Amino acid sequence: MSSAPSDHDDSLKSATITVRVIKSFPYRTCKNLVVRGLDLTTLTVGEFKARAVNDAKTLPGWKPYQNVEFDSMKLYTKAHGTKTQNLIINLDRPDWMFEDDSKTLAEVGCGHETEVSFFNRAAYEEYLADPVNKWD
Repeated sequence: MSSAPSDHDDSLKSATITVRVIKSFPYRTCKNLVVRGLDLTTLTVGEFKARAVNDAKTLPGWKPYQNVEFDSMKLYTKAHGTKTQNLIINLDRPDWMFEDDSKTLAEVGCGHETEVSFFNRAAYEEYLADPVNKWD
């Protein structure tokens, strides 16, 4: 008996990921970068970070984000999953941080229509220590 590829396998090989590129945590300044046609089974976290940095530096409308040193990613929410109370990053799940740049996006839990946050790690740690919003 042969098994046909499942829809799940297909969605991992041509996925859409929304990247919440965060400039400022206290001011909740972020812009969404929608990336389509990704093969999550082969694309590594490091390669995806490099692509997101390149897009933020070269695409029109991203000039205010070019002075931020983006170096970290964290899962924000999966498709059809519950969302966090925080509008730009999931503070509740430290285990959702993408710590290993050599792992594939599928290995770190990404699927089709996943949302991830992309940010500067030092700014994130500072915000975690005192999560005060300055703009409401």
